[in-house]
Amino acid sequence: MTYALSTGIGGVVYEICWYLRGLEQWFIDMIENPAFCAALLDRTLAFWLGYYTEFLKEVGDLVDVVMIGDDIGCQSGPLFSPAFYRRVVKPRQKKLVQHIRSLTNAKIWYHSCGSVRPFIPDLLDNGIDILNPVQISAADMDPGALKAQFGDRLTFWGGGIDTQKVLSFAGPDEVRDHVRRNLEAFKPGGGYVFNSVHNIQAGVPPENIAAMFAAAHQYGFY
Repeated sequence: MTYALSTGIGGVVYEICWYLRGLEQWFIDMIENPAFCAALLDRTLAFWLGYYTEFLKEVGDLVDVVMIGDDIGCQSGPLFSPAFYRRVVKPRQKKLVQHIRSLTNAKIWYHSCGSVRPFIPDLLDNGIDILNPVQISAADMDPGALKAQFGDRLTFWGGGIDTQKVLSFAGPDEVRDHVRRNLEAFKPGGGYVFNSVHNIQAGVPPENIAAMFAAAHQYGFY
């Protein structure tokens, strides 16, 4: 059994901007005033650079995983233009990741829900090590295809069971089979940490939760 000490999630450079502006207005900003978006991203980046400078000064040699993240995907594809991401968002994210790397040997864990496959090469170029939650129910997020294309460079942390439909609405037998098939896709060669795609929601049958963990224990060990 392997254990790791992880930070809480932080480094939310992009999402904080739409928290401040509202999602609809932020999307308008990205089209009508990208210079404003860049300036606001610079401010959120400055906050996180300062935060990790002080935080990792204290604990940088103790943690194994630093968790950061910004949602950049939705159910059907990228949440916004990949061109805007590469021109405006990515340079700020990369600066943060590289700053964290200069302060600790911990692995960098990046969270984004949704269909993020088009962004994975960029995230790897930024310097991340781990992708979460691996939303296998989103477009172009097939476990086998992700593993084949990126498994030699990226650890997948999640994707063990779809929480939108399977964990919530299937029966225990289907839950167990679903977990088994996903583990068969993600495990070869190592570099996989089992987890559900996202948080377990209220109303999920307890027997499904028990079946998920039982299947992970049965099929998950190397």
